[in-house]
Amino acid sequence: MGSELAGFIKERQAQSVRSLSQSTNIKPKLAIIKTVDNPVIDLYVRLKQSYAKDIGAEVEVYRIKQNEVPDLLVRLNSDKSVHGIIIQLPIEDPKQTEELVNQVAPEKDVDALGEKAQFEPATPLAILWLLSGFNIDLVGKHVVLIGRGKLVGGPLEKMLRASGINVTVIDSSTKNVAAVAREADVIVTATGRPAILTSDMVKSGAVVVDAGVASEEGKTVGDVAKDVLEREDINITPARGGVGPLTICALFENLIQAVERSKPHE
Repeated sequence: MGSELAGFIKERQAQSVRSLSQSTNIKPKLAIIKTVDNPVIDLYVRLKQSYAKDIGAEVEVYRIKQNEVPDLLVRLNSDKSVHGIIIQLPIEDPKQTEELVNQVAPEKDVDALGEKAQFEPATPLAILWLLSGFNIDLVGKHVVLIGRGKLVGGPLEKMLRASGINVTVIDSSTKNVAAVAREADVIVTATGRPAILTSDMVKSGAVVVDAGVASEEGKTVGDVAKDVLEREDINITPARGGVGPLTICALFENLIQAVERSKPHE
């Protein structure tokens, strides 16, 4: 489902980019800053580069030391040819995450990690697109989020609460985790810890969205244990082709919006 929906969105975005190029001679450009190398980060960067190529956008990757990020941001923030900027997380010293993401110009913060970002966060937006694609109406449902991270759980909680959705968040301080999870009509897990969601935590008929990404024995895996994937009495996003493709779509949707907003008014 995620891959199919992503395909439709990608084609629409490619048309938008062609239209922009023809009418303004502007090509959307995304700058990705990364300070560490690991298999998951490298995979996501390659996927973004590939997606950009498919729709006619550009991606420039900067592999630098963390102490060089502020100076680079000053340059990229003022570069009119750059429409979106991402600081790929995690960074070398995660304690500086908040400080650095808030140095990205709000009109270029297409990951929406800064406090003044002008866009919806990509992965939470992708999750909502996916649920909509499955025709799942969250009104009146009890949603449980596993993880309150900066990229997914935290912003998704805010978006859902703003829409009046009943949300419970499971984090490191939660007691009786399995019992709390079993109350959920919809579970969204995004911890990056392999097999953290097990079958005893999911009631029959529930919807499970696996937005977790981790590396295990050289393979990219999600949060959901094998015994959950084998069940036939629940709805679950596929291990591949679920949230991931739509997250990249949402990111480039924000990038295209950034270009549209930056066009000079006639």
